[in-house]
Amino acid sequence: MPFDTEPSHAQAISHYIEAERRIRGWQKYEPPQVPPASRTQLITHGYPAERAAVLFHGFTKAPPQFIAFGRLLHEAGYNVLIPRAPHHGLPDPLTDAHARLTTEELRETAERALDMAMGLGRHLTVMGLCMGGVMTGWLAQHHTSIDQAVLIAPALAFKVIPLRLTPLVREAALRLPNIMRWWDATLKDKAPGSRHAYQRYATRGLGHILRLSSDLQASAARSAPAAKQVLVVTNANDERVDNRGAAQLVAAWQRAGASNVRTFEFPISDQLVHDLIDPQQPRQRTAYVYGTLLDLIEQE
Repeated sequence: MPFDTEPSHAQAISHYIEAERRIRGWQKYEPPQVPPASRTQLITHGYPAERAAVLFHGFTKAPPQFIAFGRLLHEAGYNVLIPRAPHHGLPDPLTDAHARLTTEELRETAERALDMAMGLGRHLTVMGLCMGGVMTGWLAQHHTSIDQAVLIAPALAFKVIPLRLTPLVREAALRLPNIMRWWDATLKDKAPGSRHAYQRYATRGLGHILRLSSDLQASAARSAPAAKQVLVVTNANDERVDNRGAAQLVAAWQRAGASNVRTFEFPISDQLVHDLIDPQQPRQRTAYVYGTLLDLIEQE
């Protein structure tokens, strides 16, 4: 429910109340086995703010990944929505539920979150990591209502898959029976990490993320992003994502005439891990990363 060009105070309050009502309904009807902390999160001042943010978590993670950063945004004046992606946030770290994840569910979750967040504040920032980065990119491509979109290490390509073979692997993952693979093939279920994260990933779910990535790349080849500003953040030390995927997306947007796309890369000397957001991940430098991200988004 977007604001009018110059909404009155009463209109803004009305839109906010409706947005909060719908978000609370979303939370209420999430699967009962999902712990409260892993459900869709709303960090609000209780009234429409000048700025609002939507934060999309990564593959096999859950909203707690972004809670600490979301609180920083809240302290800076934002109302913050952190949606839970379908089949994520379940208490069993060895679940195979995310094998049922589909491209359509990712799109629907992104669109639903954007629609609700429009009532939380006048200026809207959308941000996501990995899978969430692709969801953010999809929204940025199609929605003029977004003031700033921030794609962090978007899952457009992976280091374990040769770039030229990504389309083939994507189709194989979608057509062949699902396989559950360990994120850490050596330590397996003994690997350190977040309490809300899954320790394995589903190849079928990965295939659907790559399908949404492919759809985004194809759309970018036809037109510049609709969002007012886009920031693509990569990590030169990323152990999972192949940054050439992000480079291809930015190049496609530029060829389509985009003048509203910026890039930033954390240097390899920072030695950051792929999930540079979740404070429960080992070897984190969240104070540095959060400060840098806040500076980048405040530049706009």
